[in-house]
Amino acid sequence: MAGSIDMMLRDLNLEKVESLPEDFDPTTVIKDPVPPIAHDSSGLNGGHSVNGKEKPREIVLGRNVHTSCHEVTEPDADDDVTGEREAYMASVLARYRKSLLERTKHHLGYPYNLDFDYGALSQLQHFSINNLGDPFIESNYGVHSRQFEVGVLDWFARLWELEKNEYWGYITNCGTEGNLHGILVGREVFPDGILYASHESHYSIFKAARMYRMDCEKVNTLISGEIDCEDFKAKLRLHKDKPAIINVNIGTTVKGAVDDLDLVIKTLEEIGFTHDRFYIHCDGALFGLMMPFVKLAPKVSFKKPIGSVSVSGHKFVGCPMPCGVQITRLEHINALSRNVEYLASRDATIMGSRNGHAPLFLWYTLNRKGYRGFQKEVQKCLRNAHYLKGRLTSAGIGAMLNELSSTVVFERPQDEEFTRKWQLACQGNIAHVVVMPNITIDKLDDFVNELIEKRAVWYETGKLQSPPCIASELGNSNCLCVLHK
Repeated sequence: MAGSIDMMLRDLNLEKVESLPEDFDPTTVIKDPVPPIAHDSSGLNGGHSVNGKEKPREIVLGRNVHTSCHEVTEPDADDDVTGEREAYMASVLARYRKSLLERTKHHLGYPYNLDFDYGALSQLQHFSINNLGDPFIESNYGVHSRQFEVGVLDWFARLWELEKNEYWGYITNCGTEGNLHGILVGREVFPDGILYASHESHYSIFKAARMYRMDCEKVNTLISGEIDCEDFKAKLRLHKDKPAIINVNIGTTVKGAVDDLDLVIKTLEEIGFTHDRFYIHCDGALFGLMMPFVKLAPKVSFKKPIGSVSVSGHKFVGCPMPCGVQITRLEHINALSRNVEYLASRDATIMGSRNGHAPLFLWYTLNRKGYRGFQKEVQKCLRNAHYLKGRLTSAGIGAMLNELSSTVVFERPQDEEFTRKWQLACQGNIAHVVVMPNITIDKLDDFVNELIEKRAVWYETGKLQSPPCIASELGNSNCLCVLHK
């Protein structure tokens, strides 16, 4: 090894390297540290030129945020004296807060619980809290919240019936990270396993397949959005010689469908897969926390042969920043964990640094509400979802509500401005409202009344002949078009 280093030094020919000039001063700084503004002629920074005229940039999905972004500019030399920069930033933030208040009033299509008050935690925002490494092993970095993180993990392990000495988990930075970790554990347990996921699984499941270079079988779904176990059975037969890694949805993204976990396990057993030849990850982003409080709902429990469960903390719980909880069996985690000496901890998570504030928010909410508090909120959401579905169908608007869900799916509005106002999530001919604890009956009435008024304009002015047929998405019984009324 030493010889190779000597050869490398000789190759560098350090004798020919010029020495630093005598007037070199390492303490000096460049006079103007501000880089010049880049003028993009390619159209990537907002627009492009056609016949000498500036045209707005066109994009396929979403809207161009570059045209409305808040530019970062350099303070004036005398700003410390005038304070103009502070005043400017204060005005920008004040306007932003006002827009947030307005947008929050019309928030219906995405599963975030906006009903929270974390004023008591403001005293901790002055600290850089980082839970890097394994939550169960204290690292050399002392400004952490592991004691709160493990308390939250214990709460969820109890909810899903796994003993403290049998589970491992951590608080993730988002729901997708929980899915990435769950699928990764499955892949590490079964390196040659085939991933099975329904077409209506969250996109992060298929992202995991691409990232980990896994063979993936997409399974058909029923009209409800639930996995079709007959198609699952057929696809399992094609790969009987390889272990199975299965994603089970505890609430699909668009229709809120809950895969039948017991039927999935039964299907695996019927094909001949013993419990040591399959790994099940349960994606419970939203409904993973709601299902335990729904009567007659199938149980998500580690007493069944499942490998991991993940939920989002910023959805039903109502954490103000994206985060999540991932729980797996302790026996599985050694397959992917490694020691990291300079942390004095273990690396078993997807991310390195992890938000240490998120466990505080989760711990605070779980303590305030408890199991009984969440049960009341689940009942309220399901009751209000049934109310919304009833109002829509009474108005002649095709709609569907799965039995164990608070996601009401209906015909897509024909006005993008209306869709953006109420922040509806749309796919094809359908849109949905996710009824969360902060969604009141009054807000639902406002939404439906405005939708009825808008439909009268859309379909009676002659621009559009009739509402779209949504039978292929929601079934004949849930479609109220001219063919299926």
